[in-house]
Amino acid sequence: MPTTNKSAVEQPYKVHHPEILTPLIDPVISTLINKFPNKLADLVEQQGSPLNLVWPHAFELNTQALLNVLKQYQVPHAIFYGAKANKSQSMLGAAANSGIGVDVSSIHELNAALRAGVPGTKICATGPAKTAVFHQALISAGSLICVDSLEEFDHLHSVIPTQTGPTKTRVLLRYRPKSSQNSRFGMGSQELLQCLQRLTEKPELFHFEGFHFHLGGYGFESRAQAFREVCGFIEAAREMGLNPQMIDIGGGLPIRYVEPETYAQFLQNDNNPSHYYNQKVPATYYPYGSELTATQWLTLLLEAEHSLGLSIANYLQTQNITLALEPGRSLVDQAAISIFRVTRSKQLADNKTVIFVEGSSFSACETWFASEYLVDPILVSTKQQPHAPIQAYIAGHSCLDDDVITHRLINFATAPQAGDLLIYINTAGYQMDLLENEFHRHPLPRRLMATCCTEGNYAFSPDY
Repeated sequence: MPTTNKSAVEQPYKVHHPEILTPLIDPVISTLINKFPNKLADLVEQQGSPLNLVWPHAFELNTQALLNVLKQYQVPHAIFYGAKANKSQSMLGAAANSGIGVDVSSIHELNAALRAGVPGTKICATGPAKTAVFHQALISAGSLICVDSLEEFDHLHSVIPTQTGPTKTRVLLRYRPKSSQNSRFGMGSQELLQCLQRLTEKPELFHFEGFHFHLGGYGFESRAQAFREVCGFIEAAREMGLNPQMIDIGGGLPIRYVEPETYAQFLQNDNNPSHYYNQKVPATYYPYGSELTATQWLTLLLEAEHSLGLSIANYLQTQNITLALEPGRSLVDQAAISIFRVTRSKQLADNKTVIFVEGSSFSACETWFASEYLVDPILVSTKQQPHAPIQAYIAGHSCLDDDVITHRLINFATAPQAGDLLIYINTAGYQMDLLENEFHRHPLPRRLMATCCTEGNYAFSPDY
């Protein structure tokens, strides 16, 4: 239920913001952290550590920003939230409230989306390994099924007779772009044409709606090129008597965790082996200081050239083709924070310091992918007396030597002490719960949905 919090003057906590990889923070969340850190301490005391606070208002703001761009360019459009980005049920509820669809890759995500109030007709199913039960559930819900291969098409065809009712099975065909020839996903040109031919032979069973592709990386240029390739199949499908109405370009819209200048300065000055306790600089990172926001990326894609004198937006308008997007991370930008409570610090033989927290890297998972979360945590001190500044890395509470939340040696203006809080900002996108488990039989971290109507009045409720 809503609670009114003490003002900052009435509580002993001190908030220390990092100076190197300083996170960008949503204003509502920033107010809670800076003015009411006592509330965070109370929540961790009640719910345990780590604790994830999820903020649906941020999801809805991100959705509206993308919709505004699509409406500005007057293109037919559809957005499917990539549910795999986060396990929060409240994020699915935010998708339903925003009027957009959901991209699901399992029957469990499908059931969760339906439970959140997303209409079955606004659900799109991707992934190459759909089971018969999943296919049947999608058909029953009237959802859009992205067919990954000829083999999946035949499998889908085989389960259709088990269904009742007059509704046709809605399908997209997944194309494998020329830049991704080694990918196991999607179909090459010949397979795609064969699948189109099979669709012409089964008009009573299938409703063909268009094409889909999904690329790695975050460049809009590669999507524009794949889009142009797909347009050739739009024409081929029409010549075969089919009526494609959609090109789904998947996800990969970038977001910005820290200011680009800050990120570039870190990479240039502070990203060398001496800044890592294991003396190893990871080979790859997410572009945390992206030059482009998601809306800027989408604008550049729509303005990219389709053909001589024609932009992609122009093509969509003139051909009445719906542009579909499957953003995941970019819709949950700023939609969660993760709070870890410090247990103790330890001086190591190599003159380095490690800070142990209640929680593990399974709930802050970048290090398991040989990478780093290049956003520094905020420290909330619970002790009155300041301590000397230190440089330390952060480890989890398990018996695994690899259970490291950050290998980087982070500069703290005051040394974290037992009971202090470390707050990681913007963890909703593939960070906080991708690998979470009950190792050592610790319960899964609690997740609370947070809402705020006026400053100082916050509501926190379980997010299942």
